[in-house]
Amino acid sequence: MSLKERLKEEQKLAMRAKDKVRLGTIRMLLSAVKQIEIDDKVELDDDAVTAVIVKSVKQRKDSISQFEKADRADLADIEKTELAILEEFLPQALTSEEIDAHIKQAIASSGAQGMQDMGKVMGLLQKDIQGRADMGQVSALVRANLK
Repeated sequence: MSLKERLKEEQKLAMRAKDKVRLGTIRMLLSAVKQIEIDDKVELDDDAVTAVIVKSVKQRKDSISQFEKADRADLADIEKTELAILEEFLPQALTSEEIDAHIKQAIASSGAQGMQDMGKVMGLLQKDIQGRADMGQVSALVRANLK
């Protein structure tokens, strides 16, 4: 079952369970996927759908930090609930050892010599670990390895 089909099934289950928050979150996600498909006139595969989920997760994390700074715990709680639902659809997170192994392999396969080759390394890593690790942390680890 593709990720998009899984989302549609989860949407049906949320409707039957009358879970409004889950239903709204999944609808928002499916809407974002559909919008990209219509705009680009393509059918999104699992990797592209995962990228949409990653973008939504990042937006939720940013919103949570903004709401907490503004002392709006009520809105931050809603975003945290949506974040938990979105994270269910992301692939299994990598351990730090697995991330290190991916970084070392990407550096070796790209022939990176220093910081000027960071873009090559990040390009290789993005294909492999998108959605399974925080790319901001991965970027910092790549910098540390390329120095």
